[in-house]
Amino acid sequence: MASYISAAEATQTFPDVLERVRLHGDVFVVECEGEPICRIEPIVPARRTVRDLVRLLQTAPRPDDGYFDAVEEVAQNQPMLPETPWER
Repeated sequence: MASYISAAEATQTFPDVLERVRLHGDVFVVECEGEPICRIEPIVPARRTVRDLVRLLQTAPRPDDGYFDAVEEVAQNQPMLPETPWER
């Protein structure tokens, strides 16, 4: 999801904006008088590491109990797969 910033804010924080784009793959839409005028985004997808995943999971809100109940129900109701002819 893109972050919307004013042209003035983009000017004042441009090195920080570029660093967030480069390191985290952040996307910014720059607005002038409330009208979007450009996007600042990475040319290539951001590289993610396992450390990034761990940080994301630590900061994400915990799913409620209903979510876990739904996952358990789906897992229990999966059909059995047929045996493969390639097994010994």
